[in-house]
This record gives sequence, C-alpha cells and structure tokens, in this order.
Amino acid sequence: MYCSQNDTKPTMYRGRWAIAGAVSLLCMVLALSGCAIGPDFVKPEAKIQENWSEKGDSRVATQTAVDSQWWKVFNDPAFDQLIKLAYQQNLPLQITGLRILEARARVGIAIGRQFPQQQEVFGGVTKEGISENAPNSSFRDRNLLDYQVGFDAVWELDFWGKFRRDVQAAHANLIATEADYDDALVSLTAEVARTYTVIRTFDVLIDLTRENAKLQEEGLRIAESRFHGGVNTELDVAQARTLLESTRASIPKLQSGLRQAQNAMSTLLGQPPGAIQAVLDGHKGIPAAPAEVAVSIPAELLRRRPDIRSAELSAAAQCARIGIAKADLYPRFSLFGEIGFQSSSQGGVQSNHASFDNIFDAASLFYSFGPQVQFPLFNYGRIENNIRVQDARFQQLIVNYKNTVLRAAQESEDALIGFLKAQEATAFTQNSVQAAHRSVDIALVQYREGVVDYLRVLDTQRALLQEEIRLAETRSSVVTNLIALYKALGGGWELRQGQSVISESMQAEMRKRTDWGSLLPPPSPKPENLNPLPARDVPVLKKPYW
Repeated sequence: MYCSQNDTKPTMYRGRWAIAGAVSLLCMVLALSGCAIGPDFVKPEAKIQENWSEKGDSRVATQTAVDSQWWKVFNDPAFDQLIKLAYQQNLPLQITGLRILEARARVGIAIGRQFPQQQEVFGGVTKEGISENAPNSSFRDRNLLDYQVGFDAVWELDFWGKFRRDVQAAHANLIATEADYDDALVSLTAEVARTYTVIRTFDVLIDLTRENAKLQEEGLRIAESRFHGGVNTELDVAQARTLLESTRASIPKLQSGLRQAQNAMSTLLGQPPGAIQAVLDGHKGIPAAPAEVAVSIPAELLRRRPDIRSAELSAAAQCARIGIAKADLYPRFSLFGEIGFQSSSQGGVQSNHASFDNIFDAASLFYSFGPQVQFPLFNYGRIENNIRVQDARFQQLIVNYKNTVLRAAQESEDALIGFLKAQEATAFTQNSVQAAHRSVDIALVQYREGVVDYLRVLDTQRALLQEEIRLAETRSSVVTNLIALYKALGGGWELRQGQSVISESMQAEMRKRTDWGSLLPPPSPKPENLNPLPARDVPVLKKPYW
C-alpha cells in the first residue's frame, strides 16, 4: 500500500480500526483456546508379580532397599576405582549426556513455536528500468530507485493446542533422554563389574593351571626316576609328559583371554589398551560376593529401572503427537502484519516527487495486517492417515512398555535364581576339590610304593585340575549373577545425582563454538557440581506437561 500526503489521516483512522479488530479477534481466539485436542496420557497398566519366587529364602532380603552403590559390597578398592573412572571417562556415556543437551534445546524450539513464528525486519533498494517498448500507463520515469524498510510478522494461534502438545512431547522426550542416560549408566557399571570379574577369574585360572603344572612336573620327575631305576617302563614317562605339556599349552590361551578382557576394560574406561594396568595390579582374587542380597519388592522395578521410565515417557511423548496430528484436521487461525516505509527516487508525480530523503516521512508509511484462516479442504486422506500412523506408534510404545516391565521381572528372577544356585554349587564344588586333592596325594603315594600304575595318577591329576577350574568358574558365576541381579534391579544410576553429565573440558570446548546460554552452566572450579540432573525416584508427569 503506497501512501501519499493527501490520504495520511484517513489511512491512520482506518489503521486504528483495523488494529482494534485484530486485537478483538485475538482476545476471542485466546479465550476459546484453553484446551488441546487429542488424548491425554495415562500411565499404562503393567502386570508384575507381588513377590519374588525365592521370597522364602533366608539369603533374600525383601524388606531392604537395593543398595544404590552395590559394587561396594565386594570391598574391593580396585573395583571402586574402575567404576569411578568409567563414569568419568566412558565415551558412549558422554554421547548419551550430549543427547540430553540436544533434547533441552529441542524443548526451547517447541516453546518458541507458541509465539509469532515469523518475525523479520526487511530492507532493500531496487533499481527499476522499464522497457521503452512496453506500455507505461502511469507515465512514470522509466528508470527509478525504490527504497523499502519495515517489519513483518505471522503468528499462527494455538487454537487447538497443537503447539502445546508439541511442548508436551518435547518435555517428555527430554525426561526420557535423561532416563536413557541413567539406563546407560546402569549398563556401564554392570559391564565394568562383569569385565573386572572376568579379568580376576582369568588371573585365578592362570595361577591354578601353573600350580597344577608344578604338581604334574613332580609326577613326571617320579615317573622318570622309576623308569631309570628299572621299576616301570617309558610309557609312564610319556603319559606324564603328555599331561604336563597339555596343561602348559592351556596357559597361553588363558593369557590371551586375560589380555582381551583387559583391553575391553580399557575401552570401557575410554582409554587405549594397556592404560589401566596400574589399577589392576595388586589383589588378583575373584571378588567375594556376600551371602545375602537386598532386592526389595518387584513393584520397585517400576520406580528403579531407568529403561521402564524411558519406555513410559516415550509413550507419553508419542501420545502428545497424536494431538499434533489431529490439529491439522481443523482450521488454522493466524494473525499477520507488515509495516514499513517506502519511497522512490525519480518516480515523478506518481510517487509524489519523493526521494530517499522522504523514506521516513509519514506519507511513506505502508502497512497491512489482519486475521487469516486456512482450512485443509482436500487432503485426500493424508491427515487422517497421519493420525493413524501416530496412533499406531503410540500403541506400539504402550505394548513396548508392558514388555519392558515383563522383561525386567524375568531378568531379575533369572539373576536371583542364578545367584542362589551358584552359591549352592560353590559349596559342593569346594568339597569336590578337597576330595580331588586327597586323591592326588594318595595316588602319588601308592604309585611310589608300586600299588597302582601311573594311569591312576594321571586320572587324579586331571580330575584335580578340572575341579579347581570348575570351582573358580562357579565362584565367578556367583559374582556375575549378583552383578546381573543388581543391573536387573536398576541399581547404579544414582551415581550421577548432583554430578555432571558432561565434563568441564567438553563444556569449555562447546562454549567456544556456540552460545549455549543457560543450557550449560557457567564455568565452575568444581566439575562435580556442574550441570546436575535432578533425582527422579518416580517419573510422575505433572502440568504443564499434560
């Protein structure tokens, strides 16, 4: 709209009436937009047993809460140090922490969509040249400069709650991302504990194999002595040497497994292979598991397990997306406006003989604003099918939540029975090892005395090695089942309470590239107090989320 000095006052009056009408429409729309279409999320029901199958066992404490720092029950300083280093340095965990920052930024994007979606200041200079062979009904000069500067905005009103549902989905996704971080931390602590147990088990197996090799060396010495004395044939010597070399051959294989487990631990700690040897030096025994374990009650799984919380919150976010999709079925109400100044040089009488100096005169003012309604008249089923897509995804996540609860109960029951039965097996295997030791002693004495042949000695020595290996593996099974139980119960995520999800050095690096505003806290000399995640014992979602 081009304004001249002659119509300035009428234009201003018309503008006032237009503004008043737009404000009235805005008030009416805001008054009617108090609710959001689409379903409100309700936590789904999930089947879970009231008690553990082994609730009557004296080794199972159901009245005691699960220890949040369960690895301390092993009383192993190296164990504690490894868990601490993994929390600080594990790279996949850091990636999960960065996803939290991404989710926080996406919440800000969703909140911003509730306000005018388009807000632009514009300005420009246009050089126009009209063809001399083209009609020029306005009899303007064929060459002129046109200047414009102004501001325009478009605001789609949240009449049906579309943008509010988007904020709900973003908030739920943020909390689900935090739950994913907790779940990654639970898995990390359990994997560090399991790998540490594997390392210690290999240490024990190597020592046991070397001790048995020494025992078999003594048997070979006796066989050689008797052979040289003419008491027995060379067969006994060959059999003794065969068993000894076979035992020695198993040591490099065990050492290879040990080195691979150590390399796996280095990766978990975000270090190159061989960098953690100093932490592993010293005590090399398999961690001693306590006889009893605190498991609380099955219903606590719904509160403690981060993957259950994540599954629930993912469903909540998807529920909000159904409302977003349904909003596309209804009219979209928007307010648009544009205001600015325009002037032309060499425009002649048609531009009031203005120039660039007149651009901010009252006569150069132009504007346009008002309400707008858009309605999807023909969408050929696209909107309805998109709603169906979102609803189907929501139902998938509901089923996934129920399946996650069932899987959590199964994992807990499997680990609990594995822990208890491995304890029982350990007691029997210890008796078997004692008997095997006695058999070897008796067989060697009888062989010296010529009562039995060397085959009996070989059998008892093989049996001893097998039983000692079985005992070490069973003791290791007790520990690994206990670790699996603590993981299944959701223990370990409390380690991050009051701690940073991103290291101070990484935060400093990110600040150099990007202005993170309040999403990253200001630098602090105490990294452990940076960027804390709030403790969430129960994932209760309250308004304004739902």
